[in-house]
Amino acid sequence: MATTLYQRLGGADGIARIVDDAIAAHLANPVIKVRFENTEDMEHAKKMAREFFCAGSGGPEPYTGKDMLTAHKGMNISEQEYLEVMDDTVAALNKNNIDQDTINDVVAILYSLKGNIIRV
Repeated sequence: MATTLYQRLGGADGIARIVDDAIAAHLANPVIKVRFENTEDMEHAKKMAREFFCAGSGGPEPYTGKDMLTAHKGMNISEQEYLEVMDDTVAALNKNNIDQDTINDVVAILYSLKGNIIRV
């Protein structure tokens, strides 16, 4: 039986570690850190990211946040900022020993969302 993306990411616990590592990388990234430093409720942002990853990867947890377009509307996120977030996310996946095929799947999903994030 094939494993789901959710299972390959380590389930809810694995995804929580990946999100924490990605956010830590964003906060250290000079290109995008100001966006994350100015987040009013970081715990809520992390919760939404965890839910998004869990639900989007086939897990049982529901996503209760805004759709991507609504969440990013008016932020005027540049292509460079988007790529930095992607790079930090891939680094977090690597840090958590996620295999390359799974990383490729995550990147494909995140890349498919770029039209709802960049310059909206």
